[in-house]
Amino acid sequence: MKNRKTLTRVLKYIGRYKYLLPLSLLMALISTALTLYVPILIGEAIDAAVGAGRVDFAIITDRLLLSVLLIGITALATWIMSAINNRIAYRVSEDIRNEAFVKIESLPLSYIDTTPHGEIVNRIINDTDRFAEGLLLGFTQVFTGVLTIVGTLVFMLVLCWQIALVVVLLTPLSIFIAKFIGTRTFNMFKARSECEAKAASLIDEMLTGQKTVRAFGYENRATERFDEVSGRLERTTLDAIFFSSLTNPTTRFVNSMVYAATALVGALIVIASGGDGALLTIGEFSVLLSYTNQYTKPFNEISGIFAEFQNALASAGRVLDLIEEPSEQSDEGFAEVKDSEGNISISDVSFSYSKEKPLIEGLNLDVKKGQTVAIVGPTGCGKKTFINLLMRFYDVDSGKIELDGKDIRTLT
Repeated sequence: MKNRKTLTRVLKYIGRYKYLLPLSLLMALISTALTLYVPILIGEAIDAAVGAGRVDFAIITDRLLLSVLLIGITALATWIMSAINNRIAYRVSEDIRNEAFVKIESLPLSYIDTTPHGEIVNRIINDTDRFAEGLLLGFTQVFTGVLTIVGTLVFMLVLCWQIALVVVLLTPLSIFIAKFIGTRTFNMFKARSECEAKAASLIDEMLTGQKTVRAFGYENRATERFDEVSGRLERTTLDAIFFSSLTNPTTRFVNSMVYAATALVGALIVIASGGDGALLTIGEFSVLLSYTNQYTKPFNEISGIFAEFQNALASAGRVLDLIEEPSEQSDEGFAEVKDSEGNISISDVSFSYSKEKPLIEGLNLDVKKGQTVAIVGPTGCGKKTFINLLMRFYDVDSGKIELDGKDIRTLT
């Protein structure tokens, strides 16, 4: 469910470049159609070489030259499709990264203070890059893969429905394996991204507070903390990669079974034809074997990138979660403070960074114009928090703070 929700959110960003998608699909269609037509030409050349009577060199030459031409056009169409997909993937990535950066400027300071800075940086940089790479692979492989699967089935049905039936009956096993493994790798890659964020946060914390670390002799403890986080990152990475790597070899095994079954059934049909090709010629048989390879190849490729795509979705979810964090309340329409007397009234104010740990409770204080007030107390008692509340970097949980009789939540 989480996976599907993330994909829906990503599609909204891709929709901004919907004018490029039809062109990419057109190039994929041209590339796939020509790729599927070339085996037919090769099959006709084979029949012209092994058919009854003399070898027809004219047909062989014609089919081979046409095949070379179509292969060149296919390469050009594939290159154009890749260029378009690159543009879409990295523009979407740029949009998400820019929105995430703009979001930081509107987030409440409470979020900035309670979320490790390294984690935020990791989401904007690493998660966005990983998402772009996975999205690009998804575009390139899925577009051509789906078209190839559909196209080969159509051609195989036209040539020999019996062999097409064998392929269709064995295909669901490969799909089931890919889906079974894919649904489990999503959570594993999400856990890995979270561990990466914690490692980045710890490094940022240690670098920022290096003077404090050395002053209090915290080096050994810092190393122990990093070893612990690094160990978790290693374990989650190995688990995710190991489990996801099962997809490709298992689907390849199933696809090899499909190829063997196709070869067996096709050979029997050719033998039953009695050499006259009434049911299936040798050239058509070679075409069907080629189609079987082309049919199973997308399953291998898609299963190979399935782990990367799951990883990309997990990373995208983390970045989009940041973008969808509630923004700080807008000051638009609030009264602007120009000339202030400086009378401050604090009435029954309570505030805490987390509900489990109350910090300020029932605070009452009146400071008149010209008065000087000293805020004294041990570390952690709330002195800095008190100033932050006066500056309205945070809003109080209850009660109110007034400036010249006006609630500061209505001022800007």
